[in-house]
Amino acid sequence: MAEFLPLIGFVFFGLFSPGPNVILLTASGARFGFRPTLPHIIGVAIGVGITAGITGFGVGALILSMPALETVLKVIACLWILWMSYKLWNAKPSEGAKTGDRPFTFLEAVLFQWVNPKVWAVALSATAYVAAKPPSTQALALALAFSCINLCVCLFWTYAGTLLSYLLKNETAWTIFLRIMAVGLFVFSLLVFI
Repeated sequence: MAEFLPLIGFVFFGLFSPGPNVILLTASGARFGFRPTLPHIIGVAIGVGITAGITGFGVGALILSMPALETVLKVIACLWILWMSYKLWNAKPSEGAKTGDRPFTFLEAVLFQWVNPKVWAVALSATAYVAAKPPSTQALALALAFSCINLCVCLFWTYAGTLLSYLLKNETAWTIFLRIMAVGLFVFSLLVFI
C-alpha cells in the first residue's frame, strides 16, 4: 500500500482542483440538491476509473500518438464543454422543473469522462507512478485510485454546492453564481487546445 501513496496523493490533488467535473457537480448540488445529483456523482467516479484504467493499458499513449484522433477528441470535448457552459449561463434555477432542466444522468456523466481533457491529463501523468508495474496492475491501480478518490471528491463538491445554495437567496445571487460557473467551463473549453 505504501508504494501507492505517491499515486494517491497525485490523483487526489489532480482531481480535487477545479475542472469541468468540479464545476458541474458544484452547480448541480446547488441547483438540484445532493440526492438528485447522485447518478451524476456515481457516473463521474466510474467514468474516471474506466478512463484511468484504460490509460494503464496504454490507450492514452496510443491516442496521443495519433494526432488526428487526438484533435477530434479535443474538438468534441471543447464543443461539449461549451454547450454545458451555454446552458449554465442561461439557466434559471427557479424554472428548472418547468424547462426540463435536470442533473446529468449516470450515462451522461460516464460518457463525458471520455472527452474530459483534465481527466485524460491527470490519468496520463499518473501512469508515471505505476510505470514499473505490469499493464494489468497499472490499469487496476489507476482505475481503483481514480474511482475511489474521485468518489470522495465528487461527494465533497456536490455537498459544497448544496450548502452554497443556502447563501443564494435571490435571483441575482443565483444568476451571478451560475454565470461564474459558466465562465469557468468556458475557460476550460479553451484550455483543451493548450
